[in-house]
Amino acid sequence: MDSAHCSSMLQALFFLAFVWFFNYESVDGASSTVKMGNFSKVEDAVNFHIYYGQTFKVIKNAVDGQSYLLLQNNSRIASRTKYCTSRIKSFVIPLSNFSVDTDSFPVSFLEHLGLLESLKGITSDTVAAPCVLKLYKEGQIEKLNKSDYQMLTQFSAHFFSDTNQQPACNFATSVPFSEDTPLQRAEWIKFMGAFANVEARANQVYTTVKENYLCLAEIAKTRTSFKPTVAWMKYDDGVWSFTKEPYNLKYVEDAGGEILDASINKHTYNVSDPDDLEELHAILCTVEVVIDETLTYDPVNYTSSTFIQNLNVEDRSCFSFLTNTSLWRYDKRIQSSSLDWYNGAVSQPQLVLADLIEVLFPTGNYTMTYFRNLVKGETPINIGPEMCDRDTSSTMDPTIVPCG
Repeated sequence: MDSAHCSSMLQALFFLAFVWFFNYESVDGASSTVKMGNFSKVEDAVNFHIYYGQTFKVIKNAVDGQSYLLLQNNSRIASRTKYCTSRIKSFVIPLSNFSVDTDSFPVSFLEHLGLLESLKGITSDTVAAPCVLKLYKEGQIEKLNKSDYQMLTQFSAHFFSDTNQQPACNFATSVPFSEDTPLQRAEWIKFMGAFANVEARANQVYTTVKENYLCLAEIAKTRTSFKPTVAWMKYDDGVWSFTKEPYNLKYVEDAGGEILDASINKHTYNVSDPDDLEELHAILCTVEVVIDETLTYDPVNYTSSTFIQNLNVEDRSCFSFLTNTSLWRYDKRIQSSSLDWYNGAVSQPQLVLADLIEVLFPTGNYTMTYFRNLVKGETPINIGPEMCDRDTSSTMDPTIVPCG
């Protein structure tokens, strides 16, 4: 038996003993039993799982190996149990307050769950969420220094995504971006729901999103017309590359498009190398749709001219994605340089899929949510607190795209 298998077996035995101990503690005396109320079952995400006892829950994070022991606040074990080790941390739930690293945490999950009033700290004031900006402007949310761990310990929990360090006992790692498909990332709403005892709401939101997404994807499968070839690409310091992220490619597949041939051996192209440039231009002549992912701190001034200049091309006659006006970026909704693509688009992938279906098979009567057309000169929409048009304590329902 190899050492890795032994280690896995020991971890499994420890976890079983761990669950048995807390179940035993929770039923030792009728007054200690707490009704959980609702449960979440992880269906699609692969990097977290939730287990339920009578007065506690355990969330196991597969990315960093952390286990979060969530103790009901009116249970006996909550008052006498505290864990903070390299593998186990305990939290009393529902959380009374919490903070998030807004550079890596989709706060849209909180909006769908109705938890914005419990959000008391953010690490950036450029988060692409109108109601979070409104609460921040009103002084109900504090801006935090993400490196000041002492400041972050004042909250019941701080959610962040750095899997390489667990500097404080109240830090919990939320990593939806570790998942490979849109629905897997969207299901991380259940992770947050477990900390707040709102699993029923998390289940409802995810089911609604998933059903709408799958309906749109099913309709896209029935298309018998020509399937456009799509290239996701980015430019960095004189070099273009075609991105092969499974998350992006899954969207293309579900929208009914063709992914740029994966058999292309060369993935980077230096525009200062004539051979590289010639090969890049040849490949792009075979593409019908381009999605430009180039990072920029100034999305407003990133135009089709920027793209063409970076491409270092004079004769554009063979580029059908230009002549057919199908050059896109997913930065239509921004707050400064922060993109709603990393916030609202994570919790509502059905809107992204609907956008891409329109990109590939334009009807002209659909309004894009996340994508803007560079050739048509479309500019980003800047998100501000004045755009928050609802009660911040209420839940936000997913937007359902007509399907059928």
